Amino acid sequence: MKRGSSRPMKVNYASTDEPSSAELAAIDDGLERHNHAVAPLGDVRQLAALARDPTGRLLGGAVGRTWGRCCELLQLWVDDPYRGHGIGSGLLDAFEARARTRGCSIFYLTTLSFQAPDFYRARGYGTLAEIDGYPNAIVKYLMHKKVG
Repeated sequence: MKRGSSRPMKVNYASTDEPSSAELAAIDDGLERHNHAVAPLGDVRQLAALARDPTGRLLGGAVGRTWGRCCELLQLWVDDPYRGHGIGSGLLDAFEARARTRGCSIFYLTTLSFQAPDFYRARGYGTLAEIDGYPNAIVKYLMHKKVG
């Protein structure tokens, strides 16, 4: 049915636990076409901060993206034996510093209650939203902070 048309369109709805890869690709492609038509998504830039030992072994990393004044942290990971040694803080500092060179002043992320909400709170992030209802009383947090 065309937008604004007064005649209802016949549509069959179905739910599935196993959508095909072709169906998932069609949905992704359709949404991507729409988003690129209305937003300057070409301005989104990847960003990463990496921590390595003197031999070059990767100890951890922070990965995300910047867009305008906003910076989204998507992943922060430190290898188990190196946790608790300040590497996570160093990674977050390096990640945010690089984003600030791009003009970012708004930082945001999601984290689960068993991951690192207290870590981010200690670094100035506040909670915008809490989503509960996950198994084992897990809560998902949307967190952010604004600087300068």
